[in-house]
Amino acid sequence: DVSKYIYIVLIAPEMTREEKISYLQAGTDCVISESTSKEDLVKLLGIAEKCKRMEKARKPQIKEPDLAIFKLPLWKRVFDIIFSSMALLCLSPIFIITVIWIKLEDKGPAFYKSKRVGSNYKVFDFYKFRSMYMDADKRLAEYKKLNQYTESIAEEAVASSATSVNSQKQASFFKDDEQNIILYSDNDATPENDYLKVKRHERSNAFIKLENDPRITKIGHIIRKYSIDELPQLFNILNGDMSIVGNRPLPVYEAELLTSDEYIQRFMAPAGLTGLWQVEKRGNSGSMSAEERKQLDIKYAHTFSFWLDAKIIFKTFTAFVQKEDV
Repeated sequence: DVSKYIYIVLIAPEMTREEKISYLQAGTDCVISESTSKEDLVKLLGIAEKCKRMEKARKPQIKEPDLAIFKLPLWKRVFDIIFSSMALLCLSPIFIITVIWIKLEDKGPAFYKSKRVGSNYKVFDFYKFRSMYMDADKRLAEYKKLNQYTESIAEEAVASSATSVNSQKQASFFKDDEQNIILYSDNDATPENDYLKVKRHERSNAFIKLENDPRITKIGHIIRKYSIDELPQLFNILNGDMSIVGNRPLPVYEAELLTSDEYIQRFMAPAGLTGLWQVEKRGNSGSMSAEERKQLDIKYAHTFSFWLDAKIIFKTFTAFVQKEDV
């Protein structure tokens, strides 16, 4: 319940006493007029805070139930151990050749380790064969403009709007000249429409994927084309951080953008080496929007089973064999 942690203040035109009572009963802490002065607003918030503390003191403390967490089924864990162990043994020659090839092209470690977020928002060390140059992470910001999912939204709208709002003397404390709702924080004021645009932009770009990424080495292009760079994740699977089939674990900065009630459901499933959106992508045009990926992740979290996993594994191998044709 968000009302336990923040004060909800309703700023509205004049309303009847009955309307004010209805809003207060619904959980609003304070109902004030849009013409209220700054001084009166501070006083009203102080009174509301005292009333909330008194109300909390009168109520008995009830322990909240623990949040639901995802538990990996036993059948899935047993399959993961057997499959990953056999795969590591059979693919060991490919591991050796790839390590040597990577080191010959670009000095540095053959393996790349990064923090990823898996099921239940668990953060773990995620392993891949290094397919980028050593300073690839530092170059990420300058290449973000190549993001194939980026929409044409000017993110600087919030900053510029906040500056213009703060610099103007307005007749009303709560509305700008165009009668748009203004959101006030400790340091600035922002039109609500601009704020919502930026938030939609951030959420739609939670999956970062670059086309023709110049950070990738020559060997990197090859091992990515045939998914060889993903093979070290077999160690993650053996360790219990991931499963053979599941939703792809996300970098921390991407997972932080998917915390709404809708998108957080994707984390109620195992992190996987392959998954539903990977085989769906390869079976269609070869591209997929960020929103489509997120919805398929959520679908898998709700419907995964032994037979669905078997179907995804079969499709993954089929897609690998036909990779040059898709």
